[in-house]
Amino acid sequence: MNKSLRRAVIAGNWKMNETRAEAKVLLEEMVPSILNADCDIVFCVPYTNLETVADMTRVTRIKVGAENVHYASSGAFTGEISAEMLCELGVRYVIVGHSERRRFYGDTDETVNLRAKATINAGMTAIICVGEMLSEREHGVTNEVVAMQTKIALEGIKQESMKNVIIAYEPVWAIGTGRTPTVQQANDVCALIRKTVADLYDQATADSLTILYGGSMNPKNCEELLSEPDIDGGLIGGSSLKADEFSAIVAVASRLGYGNDAPKAEEAE
Repeated sequence: MNKSLRRAVIAGNWKMNETRAEAKVLLEEMVPSILNADCDIVFCVPYTNLETVADMTRVTRIKVGAENVHYASSGAFTGEISAEMLCELGVRYVIVGHSERRRFYGDTDETVNLRAKATINAGMTAIICVGEMLSEREHGVTNEVVAMQTKIALEGIKQESMKNVIIAYEPVWAIGTGRTPTVQQANDVCALIRKTVADLYDQATADSLTILYGGSMNPKNCEELLSEPDIDGGLIGGSSLKADEFSAIVAVASRLGYGNDAPKAEEAE
């Protein structure tokens, strides 16, 4: 697998953390150490921090992302945010279908597809999350579940729009269970996702698709994970809230140096 076609992407998912004041302190500590990184960096943050993060990273290649989006452009959807509203704030990436959104807020494969298309139609990049639950892993249906999630999430998305798609694999069965996937297990599922995309589109589209691992990547395991042929980066949770840990992951991704033939984030827009 030729990883030179894909730049590493390290995306931090802050979840429901950091006030505006706390975000400023964190970024002031973190940004100087990652400014010259040879990988693409995204901070996916709460709505209240979007403008702050966009302002503080404006003259850098660091991009700002949201953690969710509604699929309608406007209407009677109290408490929701549209893709157009996010664009106005300088948002370039949106996480859709995160396991916590699926678990706590009723996101389905079908609504994930709608959110992804709204994101892409607004000119942003959708980070589509897929992954199997513990019961599905134990019953040996991981491949079927993840392949189906991927197919439904991409339904109606044209091949030329796939440049605005990133897929993140979250092993939901490992969350809070004390069990963690092996590096081989993680890469096997990412390889399955790539094969599914090849079957839906073509091999060239699959080869250029960025696939992230979203299963507790940290400074201790990131090099082994990022060295795998089908893992192109990480969707980072806890470590994205610690300047030293996030910077360490970015440094490893930069040092590995793949993606030489791929456009940088600002060149791809």
